[in-house]
Amino acid sequence: MDLSPVVDGVVRGACWHDCPDTCSWQITVQDGRAVQLRGDPDHPFTSGGLCAKVNPYLQDRLYSADRVLHPLRRVGPKGDGRFEQVSWDAALDDISGRLQQVIEESGGEAVLPYSYVGTQGMVQGMSIDRRFFALIGASRLERTICGDNGQAGYTAAMGTYVGIDPEDIVHARLILLWGTNTVVTNLHLWPYVLKARRDNGAKVVVIDPVRTRTADQADLHISLNPGTDGALALALMNVIIEEGLHDAAYVDAHTTGFDELRRRAGEFPPQRAAAVTGIDEDVIVELARDYATTQPAVIRSLVGMEHRKNGSATFATLAALPALTGAWRHRGGGPVGLVGGLMRSSLRMDRLAMPELENPALRSVNMLQLGRALTDPAMDPPVRALVVYCSNPAVTAPHQNLVLRGLAREDLFTVVHEQFLTDTARHADYVLPATTQAEHLDLMYSWGHAYLALNRPAVAPRGEAVPTADLFRRLAARMGIDHQAMAETDEQIIRSVLDTDHPYVAGITLERLAEEGWVKLRLPADGRPFAQGGFPTPDGRCDLAALPVPAVVGLPSDGLLSLVSAKYALHFLNSSYGGMQRQTRREKEPWIDLSVADAAARGIADGDLVEVHNQRGRVVARAKVGDRVSPGTAALPSGWWLPGTDGAGGSANALTSDGIDILGRGGDFHDTLVAVRQVAADPAGTA
Repeated sequence: MDLSPVVDGVVRGACWHDCPDTCSWQITVQDGRAVQLRGDPDHPFTSGGLCAKVNPYLQDRLYSADRVLHPLRRVGPKGDGRFEQVSWDAALDDISGRLQQVIEESGGEAVLPYSYVGTQGMVQGMSIDRRFFALIGASRLERTICGDNGQAGYTAAMGTYVGIDPEDIVHARLILLWGTNTVVTNLHLWPYVLKARRDNGAKVVVIDPVRTRTADQADLHISLNPGTDGALALALMNVIIEEGLHDAAYVDAHTTGFDELRRRAGEFPPQRAAAVTGIDEDVIVELARDYATTQPAVIRSLVGMEHRKNGSATFATLAALPALTGAWRHRGGGPVGLVGGLMRSSLRMDRLAMPELENPALRSVNMLQLGRALTDPAMDPPVRALVVYCSNPAVTAPHQNLVLRGLAREDLFTVVHEQFLTDTARHADYVLPATTQAEHLDLMYSWGHAYLALNRPAVAPRGEAVPTADLFRRLAARMGIDHQAMAETDEQIIRSVLDTDHPYVAGITLERLAEEGWVKLRLPADGRPFAQGGFPTPDGRCDLAALPVPAVVGLPSDGLLSLVSAKYALHFLNSSYGGMQRQTRREKEPWIDLSVADAAARGIADGDLVEVHNQRGRVVARAKVGDRVSPGTAALPSGWWLPGTDGAGGSANALTSDGIDILGRGGDFHDTLVAVRQVAADPAGTA
């Protein structure tokens, strides 16, 4: 079928960002140029709205004067950002030759791919690229920077990390938004919250160390000390069990581990939990009673509390709450987890990367520890070639300065496929032009709702930009890799992913997606997946005592503050847009939120320039003193790029740890502690 760009017309697609909403959009094309972008008004979940970051997408990204449109070869020192334009033929000849040389001399493991969800598309983000690196025997990348801790914790308890359909929040009467800034990072879920409040009188409670935009609009904001979510969950269950408010029948029929949970919860009576979490004892007791007696009660969690040493255990503990109270019995009750699991379990995801091509005996590198991988003298073989796409690790990876040290290695051959000259691209030997979402075909999944979307290219690629899948097809051809896996077209890949007899995907075809733009998975009509138990665990029961590891880790001491690197800058999303002039003008400069008490103790006034530092690095930011964080906490918005920050680093990752969760999955970078001090002289002179 013809899925090529159009000269005139309206083309359906979907936003490509690593965001739970995956907004469906429409692009109007006139004479081969995209002239208007708007949200698809017919989409039931995203309802025609796009966020503040994406609304100026055509001007800021597709037609930006800063786009990389031709292959570039480095001519200056790494990090200097000086390049010369070369032809695709010259670039591919040199890149393929140097990769082959590395493989011949040191083996395929000396090549390391690095990517994440720079595009949420299945074809451009996780198909031909994965096959290519498997076929050359490259080091395997563990893509664990986000979501893995939460998924592991929920799965340990429930056998799944999905929970209920987010749209069923409209039935709830109590909504706990736990570790999520919904208004900013999950914008299209908020109308469902408001509908529940309007129609059911639902009470909305935000549990977050930072008073975010969402907290400002809630009925109650519970500001807890960072990293104490597990202790709060156990304290709630302590009250529920001690007061006999649990659903004993549901617990007996559909759970295991109740006695162990009772023992663990007994370690956190409200009085002790208040001291640990910083929450008043009466607030803990009232919330516990509300949660146990108000049905349906829903918990919406995202990734805000997972990036800790005990992140998996925190989510496993949280998963016990709806089983303890029988919230699963009620439509709109239970947790809303990462809904992408619905798609991963029902689509032929194995037809993307083709895992059968990969050699599991080859070493794996956790993306959280890129800096270590690039600088470890004991690594054998050393990483000699790095290929980066759909990511900007110079900003987004923790322990930023160690990553930058590795990227600065003159003996590291680095190729970056990008739309803009990011901080990572500035360290590359070759920068290759990447298409934007308006210029390529893709099948889009969501981890925040149950709608699949087809992204059709609206316009032809600008300059010499190519989609990710095409890049690796070209590289494979130059390296003489003649394998059927590399010959599949984007359309063929999409058809193979949809070729399943899973009931959720019944009736969803490429033709239908091309006609309608998006289709919802055919979920069971009842909307209560575990009302009668049947959890996808070995015994069909929810394990109330899964992952009994410490509920509290990394509390501040010795004058240090807990750093929260939060997604609360309205115009940034991860590092995307962080280096664009329009967005940086709106956010002005990096800032740090401090409590009145912590600022006073350090002689810091609102608007002062301060240095945030620890053993890993430093960030200079403007102090915002007030009540947005409680004493002991400091909050920096994530996503700033380095340029224009006077060498001090605009990214919170200059400070963050690159350790791993207890289960060996995701990272512990939210366990970071920092010192804050006033900068002696403010070069800007004004706030």
